Amino acid sequence: MIVAIRTATTSDIPAITRVYAHAVEHGTSSFELTPPDQAEMARRMSDLVGGGFPYLVAEIDGALAGYAYAGLYRTRPAYRLTLEDSVYTAPEKQRRGVGRALLVALVDAAQARGFRQMIAVIGDSPNQAGSIGLHEAVGFRRVGILQDVGFKHGQWRDTLLMQRALGDGAKTKP
Repeated sequence: MIVAIRTATTSDIPAITRVYAHAVEHGTSSFELTPPDQAEMARRMSDLVGGGFPYLVAEIDGALAGYAYAGLYRTRPAYRLTLEDSVYTAPEKQRRGVGRALLVALVDAAQARGFRQMIAVIGDSPNQAGSIGLHEAVGFRRVGILQDVGFKHGQWRDTLLMQRALGDGAKTKP
């Protein structure tokens, strides 16, 4: 099985929307409560790509197996070199290296664009061992837990913050 990574296009929106809808409805990695429709997902992609941020998809045998993107961690100007990543894998393609291939490619794309830090905000941290392990395997380190900040599926949920330097990180000025 070969995982092929490429830049996302608007033709990927229906499959991306399905993958994300499953994560919203059945998981706790996203704190959205209602899955966005295709028009909203297309708007989000357009905003990110138009802003110069990486947005990638993974394919296995020509079918979308997952997607990943990075956008600003915060919008204030001092955060302009710090990104937050998002990685989603189709439920039937999990545990096959899709997430890792996407995250490695996303880190590479962000570094090539001159960004210096990447933050992972992992929802429901006690129940997200796969996501935590994925990020650790790609060089992220745990930097903090925000306790009980989201309420989803009838429970309060934590978020784990993880961080990875990109390129020179904070060793040099931008």
